[in-house]
Amino acid sequence: MSRQSRPKVLPSGEPRPRYDAAKLLDVAARVFTEHGYDGTSMEDLSRASGLSKSSLYHHVSSKEELLRRALEHAVDPLFAIIDEPDASQGRAVDRLEYVIARAVQVLTERLPYVTLLLRVHGNTDTERWALDRRRDFDKVIARLVRDAISDGDLRSDLDAATTARLLLGLVNSLIEWYRPKSRRAESVDRLAAHITTLAFDGLRT
Repeated sequence: MSRQSRPKVLPSGEPRPRYDAAKLLDVAARVFTEHGYDGTSMEDLSRASGLSKSSLYHHVSSKEELLRRALEHAVDPLFAIIDEPDASQGRAVDRLEYVIARAVQVLTERLPYVTLLLRVHGNTDTERWALDRRRDFDKVIARLVRDAISDGDLRSDLDAATTARLLLGLVNSLIEWYRPKSRRAESVDRLAAHITTLAFDGLRT
């Protein structure tokens, strides 16, 4: 059988999938999370995707470019929240609650990518960039907490930086247990409401 006529199947016997950039990023995010960025080779990505290494290089120039694109899928929508009208208008406490609820929605929509974002260690330029962006987002939340305390809407005995970390920790903990395909999975809106109610009922004056 010629190479051209050989069936395009994976070693498992399943048909070899057709890949576009988005599907490749899905695979990369999963493999990077499972094995760590340093522990993942282009050969690992080739096996996981069913693409040859030469085909991988058709989509990206390097493994680190794949990492950067995957992390941008988590970072960009988080920072887009800040520019939304409900995040930039009104009382600080309402803007804070809105941002936290939207962060829950982004996490659930981009779960593999946010999981990867929360697992990077800072060993490469791209990982350090991602950690810097996470810190920038933390600062936005802390500033909203400080403003809400100044407005008298949050308890005055709270430390803004600690409160911001605890709020984001509550949201980020979803990566450990939230499974969107579970029969018991709640709607994203209901999940966001549960988290914000739990948090803000204890924070408000």
